[in-house]
Amino acid sequence: MQRYLKLVVVGMVLILAGSSFAHAQGCVLCYQNAAASGARIIAALRSGIEILIVPPFVIMGLAMRMAYRKRNQYRGESPQS
Repeated sequence: MQRYLKLVVVGMVLILAGSSFAHAQGCVLCYQNAAASGARIIAALRSGIEILIVPPFVIMGLAMRMAYRKRNQYRGESPQS
């Protein structure tokens, strides 16, 4: 099951990274300012975006792992009346 989970996560990352919609986000003003700046600023923006996207993925991955580990904790117990 862990192998399946890894395949799903890798697949999701590849789909999101290769999506043309992901590259089309942003307002025109931001795009024009970024395009008018130098190569170093563009590289800094790209690395900043990559750095800012890591924590949400880590947090979501940890939440999914905790949910996966706890999935059978309450299964099979009948409520007492």
